[in-house]
Formats: sequence, structure tokens, C-alpha cells
Amino acid sequence: MNKQMPKAGTVEIVPSILSADFARLADEIAVVASAGVKMLHLDVMDGHFVPNITIGPPVIAKLRKHSDLFFDSHLMISEPARYIEAFAKAGVNNITFHIEVTDEPERIVEQIHALGCTAGITLNPETPVESIRKVAPLCEMVLVMTVRPGFGGQSFMADAARKVIEVRRMVGPHIRVEVDGGIDPDTTPIVVSYGADTLVAGNAIFGQADRIAAIEALRKAGGKG
Repeated sequence: MNKQMPKAGTVEIVPSILSADFARLADEIAVVASAGVKMLHLDVMDGHFVPNITIGPPVIAKLRKHSDLFFDSHLMISEPARYIEAFAKAGVNNITFHIEVTDEPERIVEQIHALGCTAGITLNPETPVESIRKVAPLCEMVLVMTVRPGFGGQSFMADAARKVIEVRRMVGPHIRVEVDGGIDPDTTPIVVSYGADTLVAGNAIFGQADRIAAIEALRKAGGKG
């Protein structure tokens, strides 16, 4: 299993299975893996922090048996500390949680690291970058949401994307800066120019008939390939 997050600075396209066909997830993952992606984005929603409900540790544990990709889990849940161990045991490699749900983000990062996973911190479009100043340097990745979390297929929020510039200045070159929401061949060069190197794409990949060609289009737009 590839448990190493790719080194910061390389532009990585990260397919989000939120937009995949859930009836055939293993096949969908195999297709994007054949395109050479290194990371897979797993959106976890609890119906509380966000209005939608998606998958949890049991489903991820099943998927883990079918893939050696780096599992990048995004916990859009109200109480991440309660469930971190379950996700780690299910086989995720990175656990990203929201700054909006905790007053003790540093403690959660410590918990994630103790379980052998890398840690990410994320902020919603309306949340100021300053809110993550203390915890961001402790993480391996910062996720900037460029849509409101909870549903796929939303339009790219340009104002939120500009936060990437501030985040990159804050964390320097050695921490990954991820963007999630409305990423497609048109928005990819924008966020890369701001300093993002980890691009989550859902509909831009799984909404296309040819998933591999869609990934190549994103790579080309990001200056890779």
C-alpha cells in the first residue's frame, strides 16, 4: 500500500468519489488508478455538519481491499475526534477535518499523527485563513474549500479560491495546499497560479464519459503533461 503523501510542490489530480457511480465504486477507482493518479479523495458527510450523508469506515475498509492509492479522507463531520481511530483502522492515509468544528485542532492533529496518518485542516469559504494560523504548520496539508461543503457539482467560488495565496504564504513550500470545489480545466490553472498543488476533482472526472482523458485534461491545464 502506498502510504506516503506525494511531496509538496508536485501538482496532483485527486479524483473525488463523491461524483462516481456508487454502485460500481471499485471499478471506478480502478479506472482512475490506471490513469496514474496517486491520491483518492473520500468525502465523509454526517448529515449534521453538512446536510448530506455519504460513506463511513465500513465502506472505506471495503474499498481499501481494492486499491493501494493514497486515501485522502475529508471529514465533513461535527465530531471528528470521536471517529478518527475508526477511519485510520479502515485504511485511510490522510485525515482532514474542519477548523469550524473544534476549539482544539492541535489536539486532533496530534491524535491523527499518533494513529499513523497525515493530517489536514480545512476551512469553509466564509472562514478566514487566520483561523488556521496555529494549526496549519502542524499539518501535512491545508484544504481550501471553493464551494460550500455538502454536495458535489457546485460552481467554483473565485473569492474563496484567492485564499490559497494567503495559505501558501502562511505554510511555505513544504505543506500541500489542496483545493476542493468546481475544479475543472478552466479553474485548474487559476488555483495552481495561486499556489495550490492538490486538486480535488469530482464531476470534471466522473461526470465525463472518458475518465482517463478527463484526468489528462486536468493535468495539462495544471501544467503537468
